[in-house]
Amino acid sequence: MYPPALFVTLISLAGAALGFELIHDYSGDHFFQGWDYYGKWDNLTLGNVTYLTQEAAVEQKLTYINTAGNAIIKVDNFTTVANGERRNSIRLTSQEFYDFGTVWVVDATHLPYGCSVWPAFWSTAPNWPDGGEIDIIEGINNQASNQWAIHTTQGCYHTQAPADQAGFNIDTDCSTASGCTVGTDAPNTYMSGFAAAGGGVYATQFDTTGIFMWFWTRDQVPEDLTSNATTLDVSTWGDPIASFPSDQECNVTQFFTPQQLIFDITLCGVWAGVPSIYNAQCPNAGPNNDCYLDDVVGDGSNYDEAYFEVSYVRTYATGTALAAAQSASATSTTSASATATHSDPSTTAKTQTSDASLPSVSLHGLLIFSMCVGGLIAGSVLPLL
Repeated sequence: MYPPALFVTLISLAGAALGFELIHDYSGDHFFQGWDYYGKWDNLTLGNVTYLTQEAAVEQKLTYINTAGNAIIKVDNFTTVANGERRNSIRLTSQEFYDFGTVWVVDATHLPYGCSVWPAFWSTAPNWPDGGEIDIIEGINNQASNQWAIHTTQGCYHTQAPADQAGFNIDTDCSTASGCTVGTDAPNTYMSGFAAAGGGVYATQFDTTGIFMWFWTRDQVPEDLTSNATTLDVSTWGDPIASFPSDQECNVTQFFTPQQLIFDITLCGVWAGVPSIYNAQCPNAGPNNDCYLDDVVGDGSNYDEAYFEVSYVRTYATGTALAAAQSASATSTTSASATATHSDPSTTAKTQTSDASLPSVSLHGLLIFSMCVGGLIAGSVLPLL
């Protein structure tokens, strides 16, 4: 019998060779099924937003499916916000948890950007920082390119860029506020360049052998993704743009547990709203040189580009993760069948719940950082606490 660690590694390697099978497809009219709406103000990164409930988001059309069949997730760009008030926005958390042996793919045609805007598509475990965090899409203000990162408790590092990593290292201690970050000079990974190129695809492999992230602009997306294949072979994808192998610097199985996927867009807060950062990236945003006063306050027309347009999020699995997903699916199908047989159909709809009960911790590893810069942004944040 194989030792447990070796057995897990063999399963992972077998998955890479045999492929990952589709387990969840968030797309079309059913995109928003399987996500929880946060439903309270941004107490995580102290952004100047209120994350709406599902009912309010639908009513205000901050989440909807457009005529192209894509999901729109956006900031309120039509309400006049007075000084001391927050602007409405969205935070969605997947109801599913994704374990080692999974791949997550998001295809988008537009990403949110602009002064004060801080969007992300990321993942985390419920008891952050325990269980880790993976930032797949993230930027602030007028940042030109996307930034990838992982966040952990103390003891995980990424000091040497692996030979297979196409991006460059920025920060190397994963327990700091910025985490272990990887950047790129490619102009089409974020902001207006992303949409101008027709969007693109981000993919993440969450595995016992490491965490690997890819990006392809529209005309470079691999065939198995353009053909909507139900099985993926990641070995054909080339070098990842961010590569965090499980090695002596960071054993990912020690620092990460099953992850939930999250979309959100906050405004200002403990990164985009830090005066030194905000003023460097948005020097002509307004007369106050203040993220909140110059952007959040007002009629909202400056947030016309602050939206995600997503074609799909698809998740794939192999090995034990695939077996678990198939077992859960079979159980769910059996339960649904029994309910339909013995219950009033009008009472069987699944109710979306808010993830607002999750611990009030930092969205992107920056709550501790907020204590350092809190005094600097007090003018923008404290009036709203």
